[in-house]
Amino acid sequence: MPTSPYQIRDFLPDDEVVPGVRFGMSGWVGTPAFWAAMAEFEGDEADDYVSASGTPLAHDLAFCLLGGYGVTMELNRAAWQHLHVAGVFDAVPVPSRQQIEELLSIPLDIGERRHKYRYPRQRADRLHVALNSIRDNPPQTDDPILFREDMMKLPGIGPKTASWITRNWLGSDKVAILDVHVLRAGTMIGLFPNDYKLPRDYGFLERRFLEFAEALNIRASLLDAIMWREMRILFG
Repeated sequence: MPTSPYQIRDFLPDDEVVPGVRFGMSGWVGTPAFWAAMAEFEGDEADDYVSASGTPLAHDLAFCLLGGYGVTMELNRAAWQHLHVAGVFDAVPVPSRQQIEELLSIPLDIGERRHKYRYPRQRADRLHVALNSIRDNPPQTDDPILFREDMMKLPGIGPKTASWITRNWLGSDKVAILDVHVLRAGTMIGLFPNDYKLPRDYGFLERRFLEFAEALNIRASLLDAIMWREMRILFG
């Protein structure tokens, strides 16, 4: 994989970055040229996306489990902060499902409004099992792929969430976080087919994304973070 996010490869607009995907113009939103320009623009801030978090695994695992489909990033952060202040992630023993659900059922302050967390019972169940599991059987951390496989053994964790945890915990560029925003970006340029199915095709899509990042010489962790951020701004 590339060693630097700053030495992005040059292509002409009609050049194929990977088969079937032309570089395009940087002024055209969503083209490979656009993503390359955005990565260059990050400059010194790029390291914010590519280094391991250094926080306890229980904290990162909980953050990822609290997010996902139907939960905005703002609600995700508010729920995590609420449980963190309550001491859920470091408590011995792990709080019961009911205790976590009661905490998640309390309306959360986001800006000037209060919001209800959407899945208090479901996420309380998943958190209780996951926190106990990593405490009783800590996952191996010397191989990011095996680490991700260990995460996928936990209830409610598919390849995208497992990749998210792996990225946060290990700072690895061997995985890609393919959420709806990154998938939309890849489909727009023909990197991904229109008829993929998840989670069945996650491995294929991830390989395509990693090849694309390598061809541009942009770290995968930087590229998927930029795609997520910009597509979220553009399409909500």
